[in-house]
Amino acid sequence: MTSKLPLEGVKVADFSWFGAGPICGRLLADYGSTVVRVETETRVDSLRVVAPFAKGKTGYNVSGYFNNYNAGKLGILLNCNTEDGLRIARRLIEWADIFLTNITPRVVERWAMTYENLVKINPRIIAVYQPMQGFDGPHRDFLGFGAVLTPITGYNHLSGFPGRPPMGLGTNYPDYVINPGHTFVAIMAALHYRNRTGKGQRVECAQVESSCAPLAPAIFDYTANGRVQGPQGNNLSYAAPHNAFKCKPVSDGGRPMDERWIAIACFSEEEWQALVEVMGKPDWALDAKFATLKGRKENEAELEAGISAWTGDKDAYELMEDLQRRGVPAGVVQSAREILDVDEHMKARGYYAYVEHPEAGVHAHDGPPFVLSKTPGRVRSPAPLLGEHTEYVCKEILGLDDEGIAELMVAGALA
Repeated sequence: MTSKLPLEGVKVADFSWFGAGPICGRLLADYGSTVVRVETETRVDSLRVVAPFAKGKTGYNVSGYFNNYNAGKLGILLNCNTEDGLRIARRLIEWADIFLTNITPRVVERWAMTYENLVKINPRIIAVYQPMQGFDGPHRDFLGFGAVLTPITGYNHLSGFPGRPPMGLGTNYPDYVINPGHTFVAIMAALHYRNRTGKGQRVECAQVESSCAPLAPAIFDYTANGRVQGPQGNNLSYAAPHNAFKCKPVSDGGRPMDERWIAIACFSEEEWQALVEVMGKPDWALDAKFATLKGRKENEAELEAGISAWTGDKDAYELMEDLQRRGVPAGVVQSAREILDVDEHMKARGYYAYVEHPEAGVHAHDGPPFVLSKTPGRVRSPAPLLGEHTEYVCKEILGLDDEGIAELMVAGALA
């Protein structure tokens, strides 16, 4: 028998798009919420046209990005730039427990979807907003995604290598990890409050502030020591070695495969001594200049050259197992292929969910990020095709009849 999900009965009107909002909505869906994802053909969600696509497929329904972050939802096409479209949106909000959006404050205000307006429609609504830089302040109307947040919040200043331009994180990191997670926690708090008091509330998770939070050590370093941290590459001030080292290349049937690297870190003298032992106590590693963390940091380039020479002909996975057994933190730098096909730990944990999509086929999806022993979450269905559930939502949720739906389509409200 399938376990009951913890958020069953919670209804969500998901007016978000792209990354941070839909991922939060996906979390709500995984744990049982009925999530109606609102889209429009007048401005298709950009993730629907972003690679990777299912092999040999084209169109709005085969993006791996979109399908992963919107699994488990119902999809409706609604044009909120029309009065009839806004009327249907208000009916959906009247049905919902949670209103979720990461659209800009200007659009929220133009569509009259501020909390002050929504609470008149639904006094118990929990209205959740994820503006990039908040609803007030001089930058409230600035546009951008995670690729804009990483520089303005300081990540880019800390990334890369000394003396070289900032590298960034290579992805819209806050969109995928920090912002949706913080918002999900805030929603749980608002639901708890409503369960106690019967009252909804407005939740604002400004993405700029959410993104700043994990940088507390750098902020504290400046506050306490007046020191502005800069890029350190893969190094840390309190560990040596702390880097990735190249291992023996591998191939599969003559076909070149992933370049192999192993990350090795020593945070204590015990870990360093264990590494020296694994390396066979080479003369260079026994030199007095490597006997302390201070000495290893002062001679880090020479230290890393010695370790690189040692790892160069080693199998990365065998070396990782050996180092871990001896108490040395180490891990293979895995590619996506290796995480899915090689990593036995991830397979045993059953994290990835393989979902069959009507157009994209069967593909791996992220599983629920935490496991509840009594009410575990799960990926319940594939992401909706563009407008797949418009008729169902209009009839079963909003109570419209065929004639009313046809009139709305002719008027351009359902599109």
